[in-house]
Amino acid sequence: MTDISSTIRTAFSECSSATLSTLLVKRGLRNTAVRGVRPLRPGMPPMVGPAFTLRYIPAREDIDAYGSGGDPANLQRQAIEIAPDGHVFVIDCRGDADIAGIGSILVRRLQGRGLCGVVLDGGVRDTTAIAGFDIAVYCVGAAVPPNYAGHHAAEINGAISCGGVAVYPGDIVFGDSEAVIIVPRQLAEEVATEGAAMERRERFLVTEIEAGRSIVGVYPPDAATIARYEAWSAANP
Repeated sequence: MTDISSTIRTAFSECSSATLSTLLVKRGLRNTAVRGVRPLRPGMPPMVGPAFTLRYIPAREDIDAYGSGGDPANLQRQAIEIAPDGHVFVIDCRGDADIAGIGSILVRRLQGRGLCGVVLDGGVRDTTAIAGFDIAVYCVGAAVPPNYAGHHAAEINGAISCGGVAVYPGDIVFGDSEAVIIVPRQLAEEVATEGAAMERRERFLVTEIEAGRSIVGVYPPDAATIARYEAWSAANP
């Protein structure tokens, strides 16, 4: 459950979900974008952190009754209190958007404990309040029925599925205004470093297109374009 270095976190923050997706496809990983989730507050800085996971199974009426959230054995509440700072809280809601996987009080507690984001392939209640918090939250949409009406927390920090993507504890979770990408932990440093460099190169390629050049030889860049980029990069450190 260790955090990532500030260097890797900074490199990721210079990337986009599109760039990271491309670099993961390059490495043979095609299923990395969490399906169906959108940020409650678009325009926030990129969300970057290791995954801390919670898995829900369907609720059962004799166990998940009104007031069951106050039970000390409730794994959802336990997870809220042990999730490490700097991490992203990722919840497997089985794609159920009709039940709230989390609400404003618990999200506010996660923010206060120093987590940098929440991702769940389900609904969220109190969305207007949460959109005003300084923590990124990605979900399928608003849902008002309480958690215990459809979910039972069954496992803390195990391998889960979220939006059809496998998420292992410690994987790097990246989110921007377009998507959430899951980066395997062992690839984090090389993908972040290459991604930051790719973003810089693509900013130069945009200037080439704006100058009226054809995409032929520019995107993807040929040897002449690469030479111009290297000269531009040296002049613009």
